[in-house]
Amino acid sequence: MEKITAQNADRSLLKDINDVVIDTSQPCNDRVRNYVKQIGNPYCYLDNGVVVEIGYADTQVSLRERLLSYASNIDKGSGNLW
Repeated sequence: MEKITAQNADRSLLKDINDVVIDTSQPCNDRVRNYVKQIGNPYCYLDNGVVVEIGYADTQVSLRERLLSYASNIDKGSGNLW
């Protein structure tokens, strides 16, 4: 079976994340299950008509380190990356 990516996804089969409703009164596990049930493929979905593909790299660098690196490259005056 071919992996669904932003390049080969059938847009008509993807769910839009803006249509997902999360009941915050439910326990976390139930919210996660319900989210996956609503979105279908949590790794490839639509956001306002744009195909979003989520993936993870096999690396020793933590998400925190990546975010700190990203944030340190944002110009405080303009809010843009340099």
